[in-house]
Amino acid sequence: MESLLIWLLVGLIAGLLASFAVGGIGYGIVGDIVVGMVGALLGGWLFTALGIASPGGLLGAILVAFIGAVVLLLIVKMIAGASRTRVT
Repeated sequence: MESLLIWLLVGLIAGLLASFAVGGIGYGIVGDIVVGMVGALLGGWLFTALGIASPGGLLGAILVAFIGAVVLLLIVKMIAGASRTRVT
């Protein structure tokens, strides 16, 4: 139960920081947790694919999740921007 609460907290912090870094105002508590947790998966995959050792501890988990969440939000912004500028 404790580890679930820690991951929810990591997701919330990473999602909130990433939304501010990308130029948003946040997606609400649940949205920020989802962005942060998906970002943690993406960040972990990116670090592994690039051969970078993930930093340990809670701050390391937040850092990896933050980087993944920023990448995720930038991809979402690119897709949303492309669909808005498409001429129909």
